[in-house]
Amino acid sequence: MNFLFVALGGALGAAARYAISLIPVKMSFPVLTLITNILGAVLIGFIVGITDRKGNVSPGAVIFWKTGVCGGFTTFSTFSLEAYKLFENKSYALGAAYVSLSVCCCILGILVGKKLSTAIS
Repeated sequence: MNFLFVALGGALGAAARYAISLIPVKMSFPVLTLITNILGAVLIGFIVGITDRKGNVSPGAVIFWKTGVCGGFTTFSTFSLEAYKLFENKSYALGAAYVSLSVCCCILGILVGKKLSTAIS
């Protein structure tokens, strides 16, 4: 049953990720991937916060959201490729900014998500 939860959540997350990629943005900085990773970090932080606080969240729901939706939605492999391409094209400052912002903002996103989870419960 857990495989079904992961598959369904993954499909939802991947579809949401694709929808974000369709937003027309003209810039060399991979902002849509950055935004996707930050949103994914906020979402997984929220899920962990709710699970930690409530304690009675079903394991199926947790695996659906955390492994399925967040796993299908976040784009760390795409992030890695885009960072590599920035460095490969000698855009060292953009590459460093992208890597730094991604890591720092996503860790902050976990904190924001956990805080949001306490605000609504």
